[in-house]
Amino acid sequence: MTRRKAKMVLGVIMIAGVSALVGPARGGGPDSASEVVKLWPNGVPDAKGTDPDKDVPTLSVFLPKPGTAKGSGVVVCPGGGYGMLAMEHEGREVAEWLNSLGVAAFVLKYRLAPKYHHPAMLHDVNRAIRVVRHGGSKWGVDPNRIALLGFSAGGHLASTGGTHFDAGKPDAKDPVDRVSSRPDRLILAYPVIAMATPYTHGGSNKNLLGDNPPAELVRSLSNETQVTADTPPTFLAHTNEDAAVPAENSLLFALALRKAKVPLELHIFEKGQHGLGLGTGAKQFKIGPNPAFQAWPKLCETWLKGQGFLTKPAAPAAP
Repeated sequence: MTRRKAKMVLGVIMIAGVSALVGPARGGGPDSASEVVKLWPNGVPDAKGTDPDKDVPTLSVFLPKPGTAKGSGVVVCPGGGYGMLAMEHEGREVAEWLNSLGVAAFVLKYRLAPKYHHPAMLHDVNRAIRVVRHGGSKWGVDPNRIALLGFSAGGHLASTGGTHFDAGKPDAKDPVDRVSSRPDRLILAYPVIAMATPYTHGGSNKNLLGDNPPAELVRSLSNETQVTADTPPTFLAHTNEDAAVPAENSLLFALALRKAKVPLELHIFEKGQHGLGLGTGAKQFKIGPNPAFQAWPKLCETWLKGQGFLTKPAAPAAP
């Protein structure tokens, strides 16, 4: 893919602004998860089979140590080009980092190509937010403090969840479907965003949409075109050297957020390849550590604190 030079100086840019247990997730095992829950315990709508690995989307639940919980939660979408899931360095490791902040984490195993295409993945991420919001009391999560975090293609899925949501159906038979699928915040790390531009990631695009998708469908999932004033406040991190998913993806989303007057924070680091996770590297993908990119989790921690996600809720007043 030919990279185009961004029309701004790139360095570091800061804009202020009830469930059944199942087995390990594809792409890595949620070994330290407290439980793994099915998004649809009674059968997945529009499933093409019953394979627990390929047809059953799940959430691996990671809870902070007792006494440290801040009452907030984050649904994590690992990347993998919509064809696999990097469940270790973009899943479990991220969940454990969030737990260290006192935040409950829910790692999403969503459906993938070639068996599935859009809208299966959107249904999975929308349902994941609903499951956490509806069942929040079980995990000590405030239903009004749920963020959606995604890496690479998982960042596209997270940005889709943040731009293609609904308020729920009050008359739905399933009580989970009665609550909103809108995340309260978005966190996007080197996300695929701009499907209808030269900056898209070809593999993610094909895996999500299949061969020769209608132009309007492509545009509707080029999520910088879907930002509105209702899009959640967003934190973005990318690298200028990312050749697989150019930084223009984050820049275009950030510009759309600014136009819609949605609060955001954007960090573009000069050095670093694609797929860095927390910046500590991933041996299975031959990705080495990147000390500079290791700064983004700390920056995100500061942002989350400012968003009220790291403040322990006050104890109820005595009667």
